[in-house]
Amino acid sequence: MQGNGEHHANDMRLPATARAAGFASPFDRAAWFDLLEAHGFAGRGRFDAHASAGSTTAWLPLRIEKPGEFAGLTNWYSFSIRPLFTGDEGRSDALQALFADLRRNAARLTLYPVPETTELTAALRAAGWWVKVAPAGDRHWLDLADMDHDSWWASRPGALRSTVQRKAKKGVVDIQLLTEFDPGSWAAYEQIYAASWKPEEGHPALLRAFAEAEGAGGRLRMGIARIDGLPVAAQFWTVEDGTAFIHKLAHVEDSLKASPGTLLSAALFRHVIAVDGVKRIDFGTGNDGYKRDWMNRHDPLWRIEAFNPSRIAAWGPALTAYARSVLGKKSDR
Repeated sequence: MQGNGEHHANDMRLPATARAAGFASPFDRAAWFDLLEAHGFAGRGRFDAHASAGSTTAWLPLRIEKPGEFAGLTNWYSFSIRPLFTGDEGRSDALQALFADLRRNAARLTLYPVPETTELTAALRAAGWWVKVAPAGDRHWLDLADMDHDSWWASRPGALRSTVQRKAKKGVVDIQLLTEFDPGSWAAYEQIYAASWKPEEGHPALLRAFAEAEGAGGRLRMGIARIDGLPVAAQFWTVEDGTAFIHKLAHVEDSLKASPGTLLSAALFRHVIAVDGVKRIDFGTGNDGYKRDWMNRHDPLWRIEAFNPSRIAAWGPALTAYARSVLGKKSDR
């Protein structure tokens, strides 16, 4: 890992060829981290931690929170933060080397949201870090396994299926699905979001730039629902490596009686399963009750806090984290 000191990002960047274990995600791509940095989410500087073992290099894009304190390069749009690799052999050794090398620069490291902790915590502990793991949210997703669309739909709650059947039969809601970025449709999405129950969009410029890039890459799946020609519901999905990712959805409150959001979801689920052939659908972070109607898997997300025992600056925060665990405010894994 080649750094320029504690207060500066290193001079080597995550290559586009780096991949996480398992299926691909837009939140593992070098382009995603570049986008976060370009839109001001790199804190006091970006630091692409990396180290090699044999022909394999492990990577972990970080931001500098303050001198000696690092965090995963994520924001509220991110579904996950995972280690990335170029090469297949000796990945655990490369990741351990990364965390051992990071101790030269960091007193503290925070990673969130983490879907799977085993690989990271094993490497951190082997590299000499004190590690605390706490549950920090939820993830709902759909594992289709061998199910086609009709089999999956038959497994959904009867109330949901009845709503879709009844509301679709009325013919009040018109559905438009898009696989390319369209400025007019994106403007409709922004209009719907602004009129919805949801809080103000956190960073609309970043979200649009991401949608434009996904459209250019052929991964965008977007839906607009209209009543009497007026946009009343919108959803923004992407598809990649056999997985659909549900990024954003919103509807106008006074259209609720016609269930445009539910009808739009049903149309998008049908498209990504029957047309795109996905085997997984990820509903992102959050434990909203409606997600259970559509998904069949529910897993916790985790926050990893790691402390470098060779840095005095880490002792106080580590003691606080462990004390909270003892008091039952945190749980270890």
